[in-house]
Amino acid sequence: MAFHDALSWFDDQAAAREAAGLRRVLRPRTAGSTLVDLASNDYLGLARHPEVLDAAQVALRRWGGGSTGSRLVTGTTAEHELLERELAAFVDAEAGLVFASGYAANLGAVTALAGRDTLIVSDAGCHASLVDACRLSRSRVVVTPHADVDAVATALATRTEPRALVLTDSVFSADGDLAPLLALHRACREHGALLLVDEAHGIGVRGDGGRGLVHEVGLAGEPDVVVTATLSKSLAAQGGVVLGDARIRAHLIDTARTFIFDTGLAPAAVGAARGALAVLRREPERAAAVLGRARDLARITGVPDPESAVVSVILGDPQVAYDASLACLDRGLQVGCFRPPSVPAGTSRLRLTARANLTDPDLEVIGSVLVEVLSSAARPSVVPA
Repeated sequence: MAFHDALSWFDDQAAAREAAGLRRVLRPRTAGSTLVDLASNDYLGLARHPEVLDAAQVALRRWGGGSTGSRLVTGTTAEHELLERELAAFVDAEAGLVFASGYAANLGAVTALAGRDTLIVSDAGCHASLVDACRLSRSRVVVTPHADVDAVATALATRTEPRALVLTDSVFSADGDLAPLLALHRACREHGALLLVDEAHGIGVRGDGGRGLVHEVGLAGEPDVVVTATLSKSLAAQGGVVLGDARIRAHLIDTARTFIFDTGLAPAAVGAARGALAVLRREPERAAAVLGRARDLARITGVPDPESAVVSVILGDPQVAYDASLACLDRGLQVGCFRPPSVPAGTSRLRLTARANLTDPDLEVIGSVLVEVLSSAARPSVVPA
């Protein structure tokens, strides 16, 4: 019998991605790197803060390296419940529930809050975790144009399902723009829908002392608003959380599969997140510092002032964007490179993320590198809004 290579199609796929400039490689960080970092999501600059590291170490020694089981068996410690209460109090929510990752929090929340009797209305710019949650939900899904409240209202008004769930990021991860949360909430309330807001890029950056965009616009504590967030960005750790009405927390404990069947978040990560939150509560000015540094990056690159920590420099072609990111790296500057499917075709970009602890000397390096690299990169004559 002739041998048939069942993996040969991988070669064709890899060649097609190579031709399109869409191959991806892993580049391990090195300890003690001297690169200026504009690629990570360590917005508040807390990933190596002494208090964060100490808190992680205390939790590690007290509870061990792993959580030892699912949250419903042995994976819940007193540390987990303290973090949940502290996060809920920080954003003025009634209750919180910690998951093993932000991705798991979105998958668990959406699939538990939806179902065959529910319409999901999702913004076209939502994070991949929300997109995947829609696919797993068994719900009918309507994807509306980005930030189009009228389209959301129309979908809600014409639905046949008894329940509805509207999904949006608060700060969209590629462009860094803000969702029209107040208008979305009005549409949800008028049509009896829940609003789920992913605050992954909002916590620590937007709102009073970094409490997020939901808090900033006055929707904190509303019973028909569910907030999800990751602990891996501003809170310098790992994990995810769902925040909202206590009835939602109870429902998720009973029904969210990524909570019930996943191992609980490791104690060290829980401790680190608590440590980072304590620093943020004591030093709320860090949130404003992030936005200030983001404006500095916008000035250097000649793009409009950002509304978040994200500054996108659109170069259009994926290979051009990738080559520009490597040119930055060769010059001591690490930047993000977003290409399809992370962003729409024709909008490949350098994605720069501001940090509260960027120094003036850092900005000098950033300015000299980006001016040199971008002057030689082909940029589109019209930058999409």
